[in-house]
Amino acid sequence: MPIDTVDKEHFTGGKTEGGITSSYATDDGVQLKVAYSFMGSIYDDAEQKQALEAMAQDTLTMGPKVQEFQDKFAAYHKVKHAFACTNCTTAMHVGTQIFDIQPGDEVITTPNTFVATSLGILKEGGVPVFADIDPKTFNIDPEQVVKKITPKTKAIYVVHYGGLMVDMDPIMEIAKNNNLLVLEDCAHAVGASYKGRFAGSIGDFGAFSFHSLKNITTCGEGGMITTNHDEFCHGIQNLRCMSNNHSWGEQGKAWDFGDKCHMEKTDDIQYWMPAHFDVIPHKGHWGSNYRMNEIQAAVGIAQMDKLPMLTAKRREIGHKITAALLGVDGIETVYEPEDRIHVFHLYTLCMDEKKLGCSRDEFMQCLYQEEGIQTILHYQPTFHFTGLRRMGYDPNQCPKATEFFYKREMNLPMHPRLTDEDIEAMATGIKNTVAKMKKRHCK
Repeated sequence: MPIDTVDKEHFTGGKTEGGITSSYATDDGVQLKVAYSFMGSIYDDAEQKQALEAMAQDTLTMGPKVQEFQDKFAAYHKVKHAFACTNCTTAMHVGTQIFDIQPGDEVITTPNTFVATSLGILKEGGVPVFADIDPKTFNIDPEQVVKKITPKTKAIYVVHYGGLMVDMDPIMEIAKNNNLLVLEDCAHAVGASYKGRFAGSIGDFGAFSFHSLKNITTCGEGGMITTNHDEFCHGIQNLRCMSNNHSWGEQGKAWDFGDKCHMEKTDDIQYWMPAHFDVIPHKGHWGSNYRMNEIQAAVGIAQMDKLPMLTAKRREIGHKITAALLGVDGIETVYEPEDRIHVFHLYTLCMDEKKLGCSRDEFMQCLYQEEGIQTILHYQPTFHFTGLRRMGYDPNQCPKATEFFYKREMNLPMHPRLTDEDIEAMATGIKNTVAKMKKRHCK
């Protein structure tokens, strides 16, 4: 049966090892009407059937199910190549290596994103450079990107925040004019589109997430790489699988491991000779084990079959929330430009502290404790994390992103199992909180 009661029956409180990556449950006694669910999709018999079929195979990782999932994903998003991997973070690390980011190379990105967007850059010794956001879309502002370009700039990493794609045409024009590469962080944007083109199909490299919160999920974790560059394919395959090169040696060279272990390549080589794979770094970058297993991929196949339905449900719910809150003074609903298809991974509600006479945190506290609606926050500006502050990042850069996170935004519960009753409860709770704040502070 579909998972349609996870909010009320499974929100039992308590801490888990995964922390904020697995639950926002608390033991504070608040009676919730709508909790923030960590299951972003719908599972039923289709996922179970696919998983059981995969379990019956001889190959349980990087086998036929992975290939089928990759093919389905590429066809849906209209890209030439798709490569499954462990998660979006590892996908972006591979992208950073494919772009050959070297120590000191600068990569312009947004501060309004999960820290993973910058981690791949930092791991390769690159320097994340933060450009401020458009306060209406919450995405990176192309005009701010131009201001950040220096002779050290090598790439631009955009993030399609909340399921709304970045204004990609000016980004790609900037990249073309400055000989820069573009990575699309599509963690929120499976199935999203911009002027008829899908997320992950416009930049040089796309990275997707199938975490349990996402619009489709492969058993809680998973990722996908997309590209239209044929020349990237060998490197991607090499880097997501421990620098594993399936050819025999390097350019047919002889193997020489000492006096007794010398073998020369022959035309009649067998699959075991001298070992069934070689290990060769790609442009000096060593690979890792970022493989997806067959059960995850099998579930992904079922999820891809549901993607049009899941997207339609999210869009319907998002538009209903917007309609229910239109005209509420001091509240800003989600903006969706006419040239884009928003897939509502997040529903980001913004408030005006001046109009309501209260802080964003006070508003959230009232909405949670008195109205039973649990909201969360995405995202603290990356340069405010301790690790980056210790590196000397200016905490006052990107004032629009800072104001957005600390003063304006909150994320409402959003998943395809929300009912009309849930939507009504959220809208009523928000309206009641607005009235309470004005009564308490705007006298």
